[in-house]
Amino acid sequence: MLNMAEGVARLGALADSPIVATLAAAFAEAGHELSIVGGPVRDALLGRAINDLDFTTDAHADAILRIVKPISTAQWDVGREFGTIGARIRDPRTGVAEQVEITTYRADSYDGVTRKPTVEFGDTLEGDLARRDFTVNAMALRVPARTLVDPSGGVEDLVARRLRTPADPRVSFGDDPLRMLRAARFCAQLGFEVDPATVEAMSELRETLSIVSPERIQGELVRLLQTDDPARGIRLLVDTGLMELFLPEVPALRLEVDEHHHHKDVYEHSLTVLRQAIELERVRNPEAAPDVPLRLAALLHDIGKPATRKLEPGGGVTFHHHDIKGARLARKRLQALRFDSETIGTVTRLIELHLRFFGYADGAWTDSAVRRYVRDAGTELARLHILTRADVTTRNKRKAARLSGAYDDIEHRIDELAAAEELGAMRPALDGNRIQEVLGIRPGPEVGKAYRYLLDLRLDEGVLEEAEAEERLRAWWAAQV
Repeated sequence: MLNMAEGVARLGALADSPIVATLAAAFAEAGHELSIVGGPVRDALLGRAINDLDFTTDAHADAILRIVKPISTAQWDVGREFGTIGARIRDPRTGVAEQVEITTYRADSYDGVTRKPTVEFGDTLEGDLARRDFTVNAMALRVPARTLVDPSGGVEDLVARRLRTPADPRVSFGDDPLRMLRAARFCAQLGFEVDPATVEAMSELRETLSIVSPERIQGELVRLLQTDDPARGIRLLVDTGLMELFLPEVPALRLEVDEHHHHKDVYEHSLTVLRQAIELERVRNPEAAPDVPLRLAALLHDIGKPATRKLEPGGGVTFHHHDIKGARLARKRLQALRFDSETIGTVTRLIELHLRFFGYADGAWTDSAVRRYVRDAGTELARLHILTRADVTTRNKRKAARLSGAYDDIEHRIDELAAAEELGAMRPALDGNRIQEVLGIRPGPEVGKAYRYLLDLRLDEGVLEEAEAEERLRAWWAAQV
């Protein structure tokens, strides 16, 4: 519950902080207005941590630079064409600098054709706030006056835990369609409900998202996945039809289930896996930043099921090779959203491997099979541990306990083998140069074949001494020729 008295006190403390006071004094001396705006004001009222300070002013970019240079250790153009200047402002007491962004009053919008917003600078704080995305982000604190400016009722919406646009949502989303994705992100981030009229407008205007660049859509998807409960936002995007436009494989998980063929609700299962992966991520890496590639893999791990579903006689349903199909679909979709190659590689590898463990639960693997599991997972082993555990969503407590116990066992065996055999460096005893020396051959395909033979020995039998590896290699080579 929002405690307004405490929120106002936090706003006062924010205004009195040395960084803010230094900036406020500099802008006032130069004859310009300055206000803390958006997220910092919202989060101060909510009692949330404030990570970045955003300011708005009537000064334009050149004037902003002139004002901040004497009081900052660095300045940079975040986007001069958008009127935004970044700077590191010194705390006059400690000398420590903090990063801030200062933007000229503006009103940007799309022309309905191009993928980039047009920019028009404004001349009033109230006008700037009116063009912002949601009322809870359309509040400002004038400094040094410490006056809260809230023309659209953001405080009331904070109390009601409600998300709505300052203007008619059709106008707001028409100005910038990406705001529809931000609605999903803030719904998840703040735990707020989206106003029904806003949801309706999102459904009606979803096709306008086509004018937004893939890079900007990717950025909002990433921010959504970084929240504590992204499933809230994902549901909103699916229900309004927006997800269909940039990640259609997710709504496609809502497979029809007829009365004769029964299988788990793949869509709900995927959201549960995402939630459980986040919980395990926090337990195993409590200080780490949200693991977006892991969360993407959790959300997308079963997207190959719709294309591979087969209804069997007697009511069974199979999804053979949905792991391979899903990895291909994920690669294509993530490339279209302009994800970097490292993220794409991680996500697709996890999807390819997410079923591998379940054979272990049916019967203990040999050491060779465990080594291959580690080798195939490579640097993604820790993430694969989390995804595989999260993929258990059965309500059958006995089955869940059996699978959990089996994975406890395989992790223990991996640790034991790692300690004994240096699993992290899964290489044969001889490198390519030594193979050529032992066999008396020149570089070519035969060296690669010999190397793979020795690697198979390493996986099957563990670490071999160099002398034994040479003897086995010579015997293998003799059999080849």
